[in-house]
Amino acid sequence: MDTKPKKKFSLNTISAFAILFCIMLIVAIFTWIIPAGEFERVANEAAGGRMTVIPGTYQTIESSPVGPFQFFILYFEGFIDAADIIFFIIFSSSYVFLLTKTGALNAMTGAMLRKIGTRDHLIIPLFMIFFAIGGTTFGMFEECYALIPAFIVIAITLGYDRITGGAIVFVGVATGFAAATLNPFTIGVASKVAEIPLTTPKILAFRLVALAAFLVLNIAYVMHYALKVKKDPSKSILYGRVENLEGLQTREEVMADPFTSKQKISMVGFLVLLIILIVGIIKVGWYFDEIAALFFIFFILTAIVNGYGVNEIADTFVEAAKSTIYGALLVGAARGIALVMSAGMITDTVVNALAALVGSLPKAITGIGMLIVQNLINFFIPSGSGQAVVMMPIMAPLADVVGLSREMAVVAYQFGDGFSNMFWPTACAVECGIMAIGLTDWYKFITKLFIMMFLLQCVFMVVGVAIGI
Repeated sequence: MDTKPKKKFSLNTISAFAILFCIMLIVAIFTWIIPAGEFERVANEAAGGRMTVIPGTYQTIESSPVGPFQFFILYFEGFIDAADIIFFIIFSSSYVFLLTKTGALNAMTGAMLRKIGTRDHLIIPLFMIFFAIGGTTFGMFEECYALIPAFIVIAITLGYDRITGGAIVFVGVATGFAAATLNPFTIGVASKVAEIPLTTPKILAFRLVALAAFLVLNIAYVMHYALKVKKDPSKSILYGRVENLEGLQTREEVMADPFTSKQKISMVGFLVLLIILIVGIIKVGWYFDEIAALFFIFFILTAIVNGYGVNEIADTFVEAAKSTIYGALLVGAARGIALVMSAGMITDTVVNALAALVGSLPKAITGIGMLIVQNLINFFIPSGSGQAVVMMPIMAPLADVVGLSREMAVVAYQFGDGFSNMFWPTACAVECGIMAIGLTDWYKFITKLFIMMFLLQCVFMVVGVAIGI
């Protein structure tokens, strides 16, 4: 008689890779069901030369379903297409890995705790506001991926969990990115395509109020969860998980750690890196190539400061790559979904159908309809600027027809595009990989907040229309 216990099925056991693969498979099946179609496109100089759709030009075309062999080719091509982000994550994360391995991050945390004592919970709002400012102004988003591991170490050391550390960075920057005030990659492109000013005193005031409201909601939510976990670790969504982070210490241990000269120099280097990073993005227009190079330079310099030889530097980089490869490869798995939709020529069909649905709604709820559509479209077009050049040529004139301002069409776009980045697997799977948690773990944490954020979005859409934005 077989007495071996059977493994009980649980959604928590499903790999993020398996979930994304299944989504990609479903989308491939849709290419056999949904008619292929496309809009005519034209280069729009106002949008930086990007190809924008011409409203009213949608037409069905010959079906282009994705077959079984092509499906696997596209799965592979997803990793090739996402190579810049994949290797950016590996290069940039290696630097944070080194700060942890040398003990510099723990020593800095200990020094900070000795200063602030029991008020360590204040790091949650302070850093969420910091990341939100980066997102709302110069459009920081993927650039902060490399900082997630550092905040995970700090959060666990302080008695929280991985989700808290990841949320400080991800929810913080995503909130600012979505409730954008000057973000050139979202409202900058969308406003140009919609042929309206990027900002006016009235719309800027509206956006600032919205940013403050969403920050209060999201900070309160993350702090509530974090303090609950600290008070009772069994309340953590990840309770029972054994942490094996390099050099991880308890709160008491890091408070007893000396902050050596080498470690202080290492953390000063971290501060210098952040300053150069911000200046490079804002003033020079740096993106993945330049930022990855910057992180790698500081990786080498920090290793030298800590007395590492050539072989030890090389071995540490390989060790760091091993620890981050899971999250990095999730980017490629998610990118394959977009490639399948593109190959099957169904993205424009979905966009056209949803736009027609919004146009048929009563005027009173058209704004909410636009918001819902933009949330749904973000699953199919996860790129903020990519969604702007596809949707705004349709939504801007549609707003004219139904009596809404083009400014409110842009608000619906920025909310729908930005906040759903925290929810759709095509967007959040990458962050889950970097945090080394399952998608189902993340959904247990984020679902309630996402619903509250959506309701708040609806409130601002209604208020915006009422005050004549």
